[in-house]
Amino acid sequence: MREGTREASESKRFVVTSKDSVFVGLDVHKRSVHAAVRLNGREVDTFVMPGDVATVVGSLDRFKAALKQIVYEAGPTGYGLARALRKAGLPTKVVAPGKTPRPANPDGKSDRLDCRKLAEFAEKGLLKEVALPTEEEEADRQVLRLRDQLTKKRRRVKQQIKALLLAYDIPEPVGLKYWTLASVAALLEMELRPQLRLVLSCLVEELKQLIKRLEQARAEMRRLSRQARFRDNQRRLRTHPGIGETTAMAYLVEVYQPERFGGAKALTKYVGLAPRVSQSGERRLEGPLMKTGHGTLRTLLVEASWMWIAKDEQARKVFERLVRNTGSKQKAIIAMARRMAVNLWCMLLRQEDYRQAA
Repeated sequence: MREGTREASESKRFVVTSKDSVFVGLDVHKRSVHAAVRLNGREVDTFVMPGDVATVVGSLDRFKAALKQIVYEAGPTGYGLARALRKAGLPTKVVAPGKTPRPANPDGKSDRLDCRKLAEFAEKGLLKEVALPTEEEEADRQVLRLRDQLTKKRRRVKQQIKALLLAYDIPEPVGLKYWTLASVAALLEMELRPQLRLVLSCLVEELKQLIKRLEQARAEMRRLSRQARFRDNQRRLRTHPGIGETTAMAYLVEVYQPERFGGAKALTKYVGLAPRVSQSGERRLEGPLMKTGHGTLRTLLVEASWMWIAKDEQARKVFERLVRNTGSKQKAIIAMARRMAVNLWCMLLRQEDYRQAA
């Protein structure tokens, strides 16, 4: 235990009433949670407690009568603690780490300092809350992310196989460019040194397992798409040119609770398709994308935009105009992906199918 920080059982005991105002900042880790308490505009206590949810809820329940807000930053520990605190009637917000104010010349960093700053910023209203998904929404999103992780692992194993063949001047089987079943089977029949045979066989077996797991993830996505909570909206999004089943489901599980966005600008920032703007006086520069959110959705929207301009003549004209204005097809297609993201958002809010612009 660090100097100046007490265990929860040893923290200062004081009585609060409904007339008081209490803000609590938490720095949450797997095994421990550091807490700072501000009462009526001043810090009155800091303490550390075990990281299990029941202990944290029990330690903070004594402030319930005066509690205005408990805050902690989103991170690897997820949202389970926030849900438990809210269920216990304790007002809790999970805040965006990237939006937490940072001093230009920080004095230092520790768990105790972090929770103290969070409590102070919460009291001043300087923190930006992130939307808390339901347990079901979070589980749905993990299926999409599993698919993405498996796809990346499959690509990496394919690269390892080709790198091994290249390094030892082993001819590739016919069809390996497209990874046909016959070419993969041929990899296991090659006559190689025992050491290389072992390595190649392990890689091929890993590839087969990844293909099997990837098909299971895709099947689960298809199953979800047929459920009542997704069925109508998925069909609605697919009326937009270029949107297929995968992109529609990715949009629905990543852009959960679409009504929470205050406008198109907030949405495009969330999906990582808003440019970073730097403006001073009459000088305005648009830099690279603010790649927030999950990269898979951003990639799918860009890919879908190429199909959109191929199928929709009006969209094609807009794309060509953007190419002339920017001098770059890459910038133009990003702008089209941004338009597509907003279109899909509007379709969900209005519960309308796609309507081509006049």
